[in-house]
Amino acid sequence: MLVIKDPGARVDYAFDWSDAYPGGPVIVASGWTVVPAVAGGVTVVAESRDLLRCAATLAGGVAGDVYRVTNRVTLSDGQVDERSIVLRVEER
Repeated sequence: MLVIKDPGARVDYAFDWSDAYPGGPVIVASGWTVVPAVAGGVTVVAESRDLLRCAATLAGGVAGDVYRVTNRVTLSDGQVDERSIVLRVEER
């Protein structure tokens, strides 16, 4: 999934994991990473989660650059899964 973000925007992004694990395990841990991690690049400034949904507030970024933002979760049954978005930063 490709998402466009303005470098001055602080925007929430979320993954709903309920479709992947209906009636099954729940999220017990969640972490977010941004690649590349560079000065002035996109950063995770806040994160939250509940049993089947994880969200992060992303800020910054250099216009013209592309970043991969990944949410990695650990489930109550020990499974580990991850999802990513590709984020392109553009002046809007």
